[in-house]
Amino acid sequence: MDKELTLNEVQQMVDEWIHQYGVRYFSELTNMAVLTEEVGELARVMARTYGDQSFKPGEKCNLSEEMADVLWVLACLANQTGVDLTEAFRNTIEKKTRRDATRHINNPKLNQ
Repeated sequence: MDKELTLNEVQQMVDEWIHQYGVRYFSELTNMAVLTEEVGELARVMARTYGDQSFKPGEKCNLSEEMADVLWVLACLANQTGVDLTEAFRNTIEKKTRRDATRHINNPKLNQ
C-alpha cells in the first residue's frame, strides 16, 4: 500500500475487510460505543504525550495507531449509515468556511 488513500477508498477497504474477515458489522450502537472507547484511548495517549500525565510501565506512545482505530470505526459507522465521508467532509469545509471566514482571524485570543 504505497499510494495515498481517499476517504472513499478507506470506506471501501473497511467494508471489504468486514465482509472477508469480520463476518458482519457490529450494530450501529455497538460501533458508537466502540468509537467512544477508541477516542478515549486516543485521549489517554494525548494526555500522556502532550499533557501532564506520564506513561505507565508497559504503555507506549501509539498515537498513529489510536488515530487509525478512530478512523476505522468511523468508517464502519459511515458505511452502516450510508454516509459518504468524502462528501460529508467537503460539506463541512464549506460550512466552516462560510461560518468562520473571519471569526478566527479576528479572535484576539488566537492572535496573541
